[in-house]
Amino acid sequence: MTGKDRPEYLAAADFIRENLRLQRVPAIPEIVLHRAHSGSGLGRLTSLDGAAPYWAYHWAGGTVLARHILSQPQTVNGRRVLDLGSGSGLVAIAAVKAGAMHVTAVDVDARAIAATDLNAAANGVAIETLQADILGALPPICDVILGGDVFYDARLASRVLPFLARCRAASIDILIGDPGRASFPREQFRLVGTHAVTDFGDAGADKVSGVYSL
Repeated sequence: MTGKDRPEYLAAADFIRENLRLQRVPAIPEIVLHRAHSGSGLGRLTSLDGAAPYWAYHWAGGTVLARHILSQPQTVNGRRVLDLGSGSGLVAIAAVKAGAMHVTAVDVDARAIAATDLNAAANGVAIETLQADILGALPPICDVILGGDVFYDARLASRVLPFLARCRAASIDILIGDPGRASFPREQFRLVGTHAVTDFGDAGADKVSGVYSL
């Protein structure tokens, strides 16, 4: 049984099709995503394990990174790209649209993989998806690693940073989108761009978020 034959993946794919609305992403009209709304009933899908359905929303870190890639396609054009912690697949989709040669979207959650597959299809792009925790692995075979909001808590940050450092030492370019999370080690990165984007849960105006390289 492959990952996409597993009950968790199949149930998530069915739920997303039936309950999430296909909508354009704020600040990124080029891309549509299956997004949660007040009547989605996401709790029905996650009630057994309580896993946060982060893949059902647009987060500022992913949004700013996707906007940056689409505005500066030379960052990924003709290159092999890995989207770390893909969530909805927003950043991976942006990379394909910006001309990446091949894009792999990686996430530990089967539901995120299902969301990425469905969102890729909705945008007419081809993305390889992989359900795995690669943070303890050797650097992957790629030219660029993209990470949108991968420093949202201290525990995850303590694993992500050493992995990215190993990848950078292997001559892989790193681009991170972050809206100012407390656990993001900003002093170890270089700011390469900013965009005003919305963050999930913010009811106010767009806020400036950053794109950083390692």
